[in-house]
Amino acid sequence: MSYKSISNNIVQWYDDNKTQMPWRDIDDPYKIWLSEIMLQQTQVTTVKEYYNRWIKRFPTIQDVADSSIDEILKYWEGLGYYSRARNFHHACKTVVL
Repeated sequence: MSYKSISNNIVQWYDDNKTQMPWRDIDDPYKIWLSEIMLQQTQVTTVKEYYNRWIKRFPTIQDVADSSIDEILKYWEGLGYYSRARNFHHACKTVVL
């Protein structure tokens, strides 16, 4: 079996069996970035709930940047590792400058 054949089989298996996630099959860098930050050290099932709630409240980087750190931390509450939220907030503020 060739490398290309193995690779094609893996890709086909993924296409047939992947779990639907709210951050998959999108091309919004903000939403992908957010999911990557939330998924660090946190279970996928937990992140799905927080991600959807977060996106409803903060649909864009600008919305995050315009919010207070207190509100950011309130919406992050329960995900743990709060430095992720503080750093994400700071990064969003930097990006929109």
